Amino acid sequence: MNAYRTTVLCTASFAAAIAALPVAAQAQSASAAPETTSSTDIVVTATRREERAVDVPIAVSSLSGEKLAVINSSGQDIRFLSGRVPSLLAESSFGRTFPRFYIRGLGNTDFSSDAAQPVSVVYDNIALESPFLKAMLAFDLENVEVLKGPQGTLFGRNTPAGVIKLTSARPTDHYTGHASASWGTYNTVNSEVALSGPITDTLRFRVAGLLQHRDDWVKNDYAATLNEHSFDGYNDMAGRALLEYDSGPLNVLVNLHGRRLRGSARVFRGNSIKPGTNDFVDGFDVEHTAQNGANPQRLNSWGTNVQASYAFDGLGTLFSITGWERASVFSRGDVDGSYPAAVPFSVETGSRAKPREFTQEVRFASEKFGDVSFQTGAYYFNQNLDTAAYSWNTTNVQTNGNTSHLDNETYAVFGSLEYTPIDALILRGGLRWSHDRKYSELNDVTGVLLSDGHAKGSKLSWDASATYKLDTDHSVYARAASGYLGASLKNDVTAGVATKAKPQTTTSFEAGFKGNERGLVSYSADVFYMNTRNIQLTAVGGSSNTTTLINARKAIGWGVESEVTLTPVEGLALTAGGSYNFTKLKDRDLMVAPCSGGCTVLDPVVSGTSFVSIDGNRLPQAPRWIANWTASYTIPVSDTQEVFAYTDWAYRSSVNLFLYDSIEFTGKPSLEGGLRLGFRDNAKGVEVAAFARNITNQIRIIGAIDFNNLTSMVNEPRIIGGEVKFKF
Repeated sequence: MNAYRTTVLCTASFAAAIAALPVAAQAQSASAAPETTSSTDIVVTATRREERAVDVPIAVSSLSGEKLAVINSSGQDIRFLSGRVPSLLAESSFGRTFPRFYIRGLGNTDFSSDAAQPVSVVYDNIALESPFLKAMLAFDLENVEVLKGPQGTLFGRNTPAGVIKLTSARPTDHYTGHASASWGTYNTVNSEVALSGPITDTLRFRVAGLLQHRDDWVKNDYAATLNEHSFDGYNDMAGRALLEYDSGPLNVLVNLHGRRLRGSARVFRGNSIKPGTNDFVDGFDVEHTAQNGANPQRLNSWGTNVQASYAFDGLGTLFSITGWERASVFSRGDVDGSYPAAVPFSVETGSRAKPREFTQEVRFASEKFGDVSFQTGAYYFNQNLDTAAYSWNTTNVQTNGNTSHLDNETYAVFGSLEYTPIDALILRGGLRWSHDRKYSELNDVTGVLLSDGHAKGSKLSWDASATYKLDTDHSVYARAASGYLGASLKNDVTAGVATKAKPQTTTSFEAGFKGNERGLVSYSADVFYMNTRNIQLTAVGGSSNTTTLINARKAIGWGVESEVTLTPVEGLALTAGGSYNFTKLKDRDLMVAPCSGGCTVLDPVVSGTSFVSIDGNRLPQAPRWIANWTASYTIPVSDTQEVFAYTDWAYRSSVNLFLYDSIEFTGKPSLEGGLRLGFRDNAKGVEVAAFARNITNQIRIIGAIDFNNLTSMVNEPRIIGGEVKFKF
């Protein structure tokens, strides 16, 4: 990594933002009205309309403001959301380019580039299918919403588990902006800049950029290496430009964004788990490894979307959302790891992937006609994915490879109805009909077809709910909903045709209550039950580093979730959230291949086979408990100046890393905390702070590879640094 070049770029971008401050401030004082003060109500868009959270019959968590800014610091990628709301977990075996999300235990551990995930990521109203596109950095955001349970009626693409919805800050009708830069351990740099304002009375803009850097901080102790001598650094840059036209009834928002990553793929740490335990081996050091391979990673992505709306007076609003997204990714990993001994064998793989996606949605949201309002629309999605996979030998020579192609297309129509028979009761229901078509093929390096397959089908998703308002600020609700994941394909060279997994359907029942004591406390709690039939599972690893696609008859899940925000005294703000999730696979014939050696498998061996039965096991990466809490305290030192302290913590209980149970591949409970101390001058818009992430420096196994030598992946160590922010 060229730390000097990165630091210069960061300093230059930060200096440019500082230079813009006087100009922006003059323009604001000359032409802009001050921003209005927001209500204490939490406003969400879980129903594709802006509504108070207390009126929405969905378990939805919202992150914004200081909490979002603090946890999304110190150079983190989108996996910072893991554990920060009830029932949500995120992990990756690729590092910064391939996040995998789990909500209420439902997710997909598959590391294949064509893997479908039951958690949908919707970034600026565009549903992103490819995990490489879901990895887009989170910066200059208005908020993040996490919708739990099936959301198929209004959000479409593969949402049986839930939706993570990220919304960028929009252009403003007055000049405003912010700039921040931080520096910390391992030369970690995090710099963000945004500027927004009017061009004319009807045209306004917003531009924002993010630069993240970390030095290679994991030293490679393998003396005979032919490649890198250190790993796990990155240079990661992203930018976004928004142009909004608003003439009253017509609003058009154009969004252009891109990202460029150069860095290290995930560091695999072979021989790092002590046999018979889920502890690290004696002498394990998170800053050292021993590998004879290479771990480069590169990603270039860009996209644009156009969101237009036209309000028909007294009737409703017509929306059109058009999106184009694409990426080019290369990732290579020394999969055998081999820490801390000499390399016992060599397995080094890599891939190139080029996902391209197009989406189009047209939706009409009506005004309220008496007691009734509705939404209706149509949706189209098209994905093309080209992938090439490679291997290398110990002399750094590529030994084999293949190419694959996936066509993925969806058509859908949907509608949602809201009926208020009395002021206190809101009834809602929705339907979506979707038709999916997939074609997948696998070729060798010369272009000879090795296997292919087709899958298509149609499915009806639905939801029905009732909200009863006890008063303006308190409500109870009940909701039933279904969601589905379309049929999946996995090419099988031996058979010459792709293995097909049936569509996965989830039916969910949920009830809860929400309340808001204005200015003092807001809270919510819910209970839920889920039944997922034909659940698509990916058996990862086993005797070789491959993935196998299987269907299980069903999986059940139930749990409890709650959140509370409390302001007991002036200057003190407290938040807490927690969840309990029970999951269980139910299929007496369900079996998988366990690790090929070195681990202690707890599941029974199926007679006459080398497989083990996983009937009754919990889902992988599905902790029973998730909890998070924050506390902030502000002490005024003058009319405009204050000092502050902020701490945040996230806990998850133990997790199974694979479908089968074993002692070694059970991740221990994890507790990570952060602390931020600083000074703020509200009149000048200046903030200076010191921070620490993973303050206790707790290192946990959060992922693994099981095909030979107890290889693990771990969380980030403690990062300590300082930050300066300017707002204008």
